[in-house]
Order: sequence, then structure tokens, then C-alpha cells
Amino acid sequence: MKIVFMGTPQFAVPSLKILLDKKHDVVGVVTQPDKPKGRGRKIIPPPVKEVALKWGLLVLQPQKARDEGFVQEVKALEPGAICVVSYGQLLPDDLLKIPEYGAINVHTSLLPSYRGAAPMNWAVINGDTVTGNTTMLMNSEMDAGDILLQEEAPIEPNDTAETLSEKMAPMAAELLARTLEGIEEGRLSPIPQDHTAATFAPKLTKEIADIDWYKSCREIHNLVRGTNPWPGAFTRYQGQTIKIWKTEPVDGNLGPEPGTIIEIDKEGLLVQTGKGRLRIKEVQLENRKRMPVNDFIQGNVLKPGTRFK
Repeated sequence: MKIVFMGTPQFAVPSLKILLDKKHDVVGVVTQPDKPKGRGRKIIPPPVKEVALKWGLLVLQPQKARDEGFVQEVKALEPGAICVVSYGQLLPDDLLKIPEYGAINVHTSLLPSYRGAAPMNWAVINGDTVTGNTTMLMNSEMDAGDILLQEEAPIEPNDTAETLSEKMAPMAAELLARTLEGIEEGRLSPIPQDHTAATFAPKLTKEIADIDWYKSCREIHNLVRGTNPWPGAFTRYQGQTIKIWKTEPVDGNLGPEPGTIIEIDKEGLLVQTGKGRLRIKEVQLENRKRMPVNDFIQGNVLKPGTRFK
């Protein structure tokens, strides 16, 4: 079967590689355009493109997947299936109708839960202990297609969105490979989703990561985990924005006003929240690198009673 693979970030790389390792006929790879990154704004290709070029594959990088010229390019490749893993754009119906076996998407949740752009992030932010990957047949609605296969994945207490993504990427690749095998052998029967049970995981914004110290220590801890690596949970101190990267919830009685530092020691900053306390272990000042709290304390005058806002 001829396959067109669509993906962009590092998460999608294992899925492309497994198709190549299993000798699938990947006739084209579609990824987002190269973008400037870093302080020097150097133009950097997406991780999927780098892998595709190493394998000598045809690479297409349309600005918009709905462009008619791009749709015709894909049609000319005559794919039996389009495999989509973290591509980053909605696909038009004209594209979805091209392959005989449809467009197969790997979505990083147990659908119909967490449809949308940031399912892993919101699973962590909401304190879930289990998530998973789903393969589905794409249709015109976002993440609403019929389910092919699903596999659960645990969320460990200290997982961040980043570590969870690293664990789920190879699992997603294996699930995609099993899905294609099942389709080719005629063993899979698509199962419609229960749309009444759907929940949503909208795209993250910087505003979401603004810490509300009146929330519980566990809610804030989950926000820190779920917004790591982007946009990064943050608070404010003496007019500066401080990102908080590593925390530990500490159950405790009510104390001073939420956001107030209670203790400062080598373990970190112990801060009062709306319920319990939060030990901050790693921070980042504006235009600085991430650092352990011990290093942060040495360069800043902090004492118990100081309040983050």
C-alpha cells in the first residue's frame, strides 16, 4: 500500500520511522514549513523533514493543507492511506477523500475524551492518571472520526507534558503500525465515537499558565507539569515574571495569604496556596536559564513573608 505520511514535531518521528522500518511504501512526507527559532531566528526544518530527507523521501511543505495545488500533488501520488501524526493543520475533505483506506490519524487521548490540540497537556493539568493513544479514520469534524484501535498509557505523578510525550511517541508508532496491519488484513471494524461523551483540549495559551495561588497546591502542581515545556507556568515577583518548572505539593493547614513564602531552605521555597502548600524547586527568571531554587535565592533577597502575585 502506498502511504503519504503527515507529521511535524519530534513526537511524529517514531511513527514515520516505524513505517519505513516495516517497509511500507511511503511515497511522500508532508510537514509544516521551516520556521525561524532561537535568539538568532535561524530557519530550522521540522524534525519529520530531517528524517524524511535522510531517507531520500519526497517532502511537501504547503503553507495551507487546503491549497488546491497541494491537494492535487497528493492525489497524483495515489496513496492507499494517509497517516497523520501531529501534523498541525486541519485537513480539507478533498484531501481526506483521496486514499482508498482513508486518512488515519493518531490522536494522543482515549477518544472521545480530549478532542483538540493539546490532549496530553490537559490530561496532566486536570490531574488524570491514565491517558492513551487512539487511531481513527478522519472526517470533516475535529477528532470525531470512527475509532480503529486504542491503547492506554499511565500518567505518573511526576510526569510533565514533555515526559509524557516522550513515553507516548513510541507507543503511538506501534499503534499506527498495528492499525495499518489490521486494515490491510481486513481485521479492523471502525467504531463510531459516542459524541455525547466528548470532552475538549483546546490549544494552550500563555494566559492559562498564569498561576492562581488561591487554587490548591495539587492544582498548581498539575498546571506546572502540564504546561512544561510550553508555555511554562509563571508567577510575578518585584515586577518580574518568574517561570516555575518543578514543584512538589505539600499538604498542610491554612496559613497566610496564598502566594506567601512560608519557608526557605535547601529543599526550595515553600509557598502557601488556597489549600496546602507548594514547594518550588526550579525556576527561571526573564531572559535567564532555568535554575535550582538554591541558585535563585543567592541572587535575590527573599525571606518568609514575601508574596508572589
